Amino acid sequence: MYIKDIHIDPPVVLAPMAGITNYPYRILAKEQGCGLVCAEMVSDKGLLYGNERTKRMLYVHPKERPLSMQLFGSDVNSFVEAARIVDDESDADIIDINMGCPVPKVTKPGGGCALMRDTEKAEEIIKAVVKAVKKPVTVKMRKGWDENNINVIELAKIAEASGASAITVHGRTRIQMYSGQADWDIIKDVVNNVSIPVIGNGDVTGPIEAKKLFEHTGCHGIMIGRAAQGNPWIFSSIKKYLEEGVLLAEPTAEQKVDTCLRHLDLLMEFKDEHIAVQEMRKHAAWYLKGLPKVANVRNDIMLANTRSELEKILRNFIFGIKTAK
Repeated sequence: MYIKDIHIDPPVVLAPMAGITNYPYRILAKEQGCGLVCAEMVSDKGLLYGNERTKRMLYVHPKERPLSMQLFGSDVNSFVEAARIVDDESDADIIDINMGCPVPKVTKPGGGCALMRDTEKAEEIIKAVVKAVKKPVTVKMRKGWDENNINVIELAKIAEASGASAITVHGRTRIQMYSGQADWDIIKDVVNNVSIPVIGNGDVTGPIEAKKLFEHTGCHGIMIGRAAQGNPWIFSSIKKYLEEGVLLAEPTAEQKVDTCLRHLDLLMEFKDEHIAVQEMRKHAAWYLKGLPKVANVRNDIMLANTRSELEKILRNFIFGIKTAK
């Protein structure tokens, strides 16, 4: 897949997820063969006001490119100025406009999926950002606000006419949030109505589903969100299956723990140990998902405050699994 002149191979994308797709996890996904990683969504006003935490989110390591930096907001002028900052000060390859986030703190001020309810403003933002920056601009959107307001095809056509280089479509409405089944038919309809690349998103939990989404919709790429949490191996397994039709074995418990601890070490390069460990608690629980008796250790993980404490908990858990066999 090409987004303008940027080659995405394989055409598998890590979705932007707040508090999850920061630099450490993006590196792990890249190492497993992810074609394009997306950073956590960045507030346009956070950049304009010089918020230090927001500015740190623009960091891009050479090993994780190509990378897409996603912006959210609802004001045309601040969106454009934030896009210019990303264009000038970040090594990101692509600027993505968020018109799909369903969470109230983003939609209530008019950002995220709320922009799908104001197609005139959405069009104005896309046109203005495309005109203001040199990097390719993409747009992530949903099926619509609710089942009575399905307008993704209309907005996709607007995005294309406004100069967007690609579109990502999550096959759920805003009201659905992340529940129910994703509508792959609507993704197919978007593919059939625009000529720029369409990335399909929703209900891809592994390599078999990934291939089915490609075949069902004719989309040019797929995006993986929640299924990648604690599971960077999903990208290598999808790549292998798409290219060779081979299903890779699940990572061992030791591999999961080793990768979890490496994830933590990468986090600690940027953050205080206590903060990094607090952030890793949810990731650690995700890494262990599917292993036997994981419920017995989850509470202990959530109480860990140092790297050594977390490692001891995880290693003892692995030892318990082995001795129980």
